[in-house]
Amino acid sequence: MNIFITGAAGYIGGAVAKRLIDAGHRVRGLVRDSAKAELLLARGIEPVVGTLDDVDLLDREGRTADGVISAADSEHVQSLRAFIAAMEGTGKPLLHTSGSSVISDDARGNSVAEAIFDEDTPFIVEPAKQHRRDIELMVLGAASQGVRAVIICPSNIYGIGPGVNPRSVQIPFLVDHARDQGIVHIVGRGVNRWSNVHIDDVADLYLLALEKAPAGAFYFVENGEASFAEIGDAIAARLELGPVQSWPAEFAAQQWGEIWAYYTYGSNSRVRAKRARRELGWAPRHTSAITWILKEMPT
Repeated sequence: MNIFITGAAGYIGGAVAKRLIDAGHRVRGLVRDSAKAELLLARGIEPVVGTLDDVDLLDREGRTADGVISAADSEHVQSLRAFIAAMEGTGKPLLHTSGSSVISDDARGNSVAEAIFDEDTPFIVEPAKQHRRDIELMVLGAASQGVRAVIICPSNIYGIGPGVNPRSVQIPFLVDHARDQGIVHIVGRGVNRWSNVHIDDVADLYLLALEKAPAGAFYFVENGEASFAEIGDAIAARLELGPVQSWPAEFAAQQWGEIWAYYTYGSNSRVRAKRARRELGWAPRHTSAITWILKEMPT
């Protein structure tokens, strides 16, 4: 298949592109500039220079590709509307990347949520995340317009990516901050829990979804979970630092911004990928972010 990927120079998009190429697919990837275009070429990806705001370009790619994977910006509505319009009535796959923070709460690091969501669980969405949920519903609604629209919703992703950008978001940020400050900081007590998944397993799921997912499918992506206190302790041990230090959520918000303090690091996001296992036969190989931090994470 000829697949067009936005975010091909990013962490998720780069890993997915490699997995598809390894499986024999041809990949064209959206990239902002010629310098990154050269990096894509070196990885076997045909670069398409442009941005998510280039509607004419996206329309052309959506019409000519056998499938589209949106992995650049989970909340860029204009690009998704362009793809849906271009692919209407074709039955071609449109895989859009969201994230499990869509069901995260406002625990501020101080409580463990009892709620664990799977694809059959009614969603509880905080007001700050409703916009993302609305976008998910818009994409899923394209199934009624003849698009094989699919949402892929990863949890906390860890591991070194094989693409241009090898770094995920949540764990590397805490590691960088710990190296700079000489101590690991967590939000509140850090008892809040997030599901997690290795980047290689994420890429495997995209390949399966591209080949087999039905229109209107929604997939959480996880294989295990950990609290941020446990993640912080593992980072401190790996970097040979002292005990983890707790920041009140409000102080963390002053340092990192409210979204990062309250949701990226202070919330619970507990999900189970029941549908991907049942429907696609997805069988993740990596089982523990904590083990990865302690044994494999670069120091």
